[in-house]
Amino acid sequence: MGNCVTTYLGTVDYQSTWDLQRQLATASLPNIFLLLQHPHTITLGRRGARSDIRASRELLDAKGISVHHIDRGGEVTYHGPGQLIGYPILDLRSIGKGPLEYVRALEQIILLSLSNFGISANLIDGKTGVWVNDQKIAAIGIKVSKGITTHGFALNINTTLKHFDLIVPCGMPDCRVTSIAEILGVPVNVQNVIKSVVSNFEETMGLKCVMLDQKQFYKTIINPAQGDPVLT
Repeated sequence: MGNCVTTYLGTVDYQSTWDLQRQLATASLPNIFLLLQHPHTITLGRRGARSDIRASRELLDAKGISVHHIDRGGEVTYHGPGQLIGYPILDLRSIGKGPLEYVRALEQIILLSLSNFGISANLIDGKTGVWVNDQKIAAIGIKVSKGITTHGFALNINTTLKHFDLIVPCGMPDCRVTSIAEILGVPVNVQNVIKSVVSNFEETMGLKCVMLDQKQFYKTIINPAQGDPVLT
């Protein structure tokens, strides 16, 4: 079983994390699994269009929501506080998976993690992500370049769901979203979800997660080449 350096970065602005992913993906480093949250952000993937955002630029500015056109697959999604983001930077050749198998593995990790909280989730043919009945609870969008993955998944934990009204989630006008907290009826400790996700990541990917705190991660992985991302 190979190792995967894993860390929880707290809340990090989107651009800094996107830059970090690209830097890590082109460096000679071990497999890495970044976990974090973003401030209010809308991202448009390769198939995304400005028409997928229902709000004006003025309204987004007033709400402090940044917009980024990025190189992952998919259309539009929202990121914000209370949502767990997972960005695995993996060499798929090292874990013996192709891109489609990798997406299926991400879905399985989320399904298992939700099951740990007593939530029965499902997949829907022809639609990406993970669902609870017909409500989307996790979005998945990846990029694979030269066998190395970037981007990943977003799992709604304590997310303020009204922010999804500002977009056409994943390009589906009738898409409804939910969160772990909404289903359980109580706020959920993000660290408990992280523990579940990491455990299921290890099992599904066949990798041993070597957990580093932020200082250890920056000292051993980031500082020698890139410098710290901006934390908020």
